[in-house]
Amino acid sequence: MNEDLQSLERNHTWTLVKPPSGKRIVGCNWIFKKKVDGSRLESFRYKARLVVKGYSQVQGVDFNEVFSPVVKHTSIRVLLSLEAIKDLELEQLDVKAAFLHGDLEEQIYMKQPEGFEVVRKENHVCLLKKSVYGLKQSPRQWYKKFDSFMISINFSLSNYDCCVYFKKLSSEKFIYLLLYVDDMLIAASNMEEIIRLKEQLGSTFEMKDLGAAKRILGMEISRD
Repeated sequence: MNEDLQSLERNHTWTLVKPPSGKRIVGCNWIFKKKVDGSRLESFRYKARLVVKGYSQVQGVDFNEVFSPVVKHTSIRVLLSLEAIKDLELEQLDVKAAFLHGDLEEQIYMKQPEGFEVVRKENHVCLLKKSVYGLKQSPRQWYKKFDSFMISINFSLSNYDCCVYFKKLSSEKFIYLLLYVDDMLIAASNMEEIIRLKEQLGSTFEMKDLGAAKRILGMEISRD
């Protein structure tokens, strides 16, 4: 729980304010999970996450658009085929607390997290500045943030899949990035270009480098 709150604080997710009159205050809950680490089923870790009660949001007041794309399975299979044919390097990354990076466009007030109310400000509420897990618009706001970042570092967007990004490195060489919510694959023939892209991503987002890709959406990846 402390680890999750530290992520929220690092992202400047909210500011404490006095409850505004006539404004809806949404609640929040702690969600606890035991997550399997990697492909070893006997290895796991405990995870806590603060989640907004998004079911209480009202469309047109607390949110408008909510659609957020994810990479198509077909695109992943095509990338794996290219990787095999052209002997590309294939790396995998995970964005830590991805939804916390999205910028909110609506004014939303949330109750303070249970058990972590600020002393002498117990009656204050959180004015959200960034999206939080559970908000209906959180996936969309994260995608918009990531998409604008990739365009800013001169990547192009595929005409066939809006979660496939690529950049031309030379006459015949490209670097590719596929995004599935907070999970991404990067492929290129030049490992130095992959490392450079990792550094660019890490300068803006909190990333977890998973190294050579081994598993994606239930598919196991192995190389000879």
